[in-house]
Amino acid sequence: MEFGKISFIAAKQAEAQMALKRLKKRYGAINVENASIIVALGGDGLMLETLHKYMSLGKPIYGMNQGSVGFLMNEYKEDQLVNRLENAVETSLHPLRMIAIDKDNREHQALAINEVSLFRESRLAAKIKILVDDVEKMSEVICDGLMVATPAGSTAYNLSAHGPIIPLGAELLALTPISSFRPRRWKGALLHQGVTVSFKVIQPQYRPVSATADFVEIRSIKKVTISQDQTISLNLMYDPEHNLEERILNEQFQP
Repeated sequence: MEFGKISFIAAKQAEAQMALKRLKKRYGAINVENASIIVALGGDGLMLETLHKYMSLGKPIYGMNQGSVGFLMNEYKEDQLVNRLENAVETSLHPLRMIAIDKDNREHQALAINEVSLFRESRLAAKIKILVDDVEKMSEVICDGLMVATPAGSTAYNLSAHGPIIPLGAELLALTPISSFRPRRWKGALLHQGVTVSFKVIQPQYRPVSATADFVEIRSIKKVTISQDQTISLNLMYDPEHNLEERILNEQFQP
């Protein structure tokens, strides 16, 4: 692959835009369609946006941190960029496909790289039934919400909700409750990535619930089905010493 054909994309923040100008001047500017690789300058939010926007092109994406957290990004360095790209390690991710049915029986579909989450819309707690491969596992969870997270997303919202961190090669998904009231001690489950998870909202008119797949939110849903879409591969590039799998592993040993 010719890594000299780089398309640069940057977040709107001033620091990222200044970096964009310098890198374009130094390495040239090619439009996304003709590039061999996309270099994203920003934080994790920009990386997710870039992955979603250019998913259909199948081009590898290399991120450099010009944001706050930058868990999905490489260190920002302007020197020897082509050499870094040539030596980068590729990580392939498969997104989750969410199919949501709203209270008017309309179907909505969206893809999630990090997680699909359900959350109550009112002052009342949500009541949700959980099925795995059409088999009922919990008849009722009373909670603020529930989520299904990918390994790549397990260190994001899932971790904030006290869900488990999942190594990339584990082929697992995290099913994590958000402020579960009943059953009070239930901490969620680890599921094989090949399963289909279904959430059915109990009393959806009285206890409204929304469903969100990364950036796409559907309001007033009554059922959500979530499964990993193996037909779609997202290719992220990382410096060998800071690859995504190592970062997820190291995150488990943070004090």
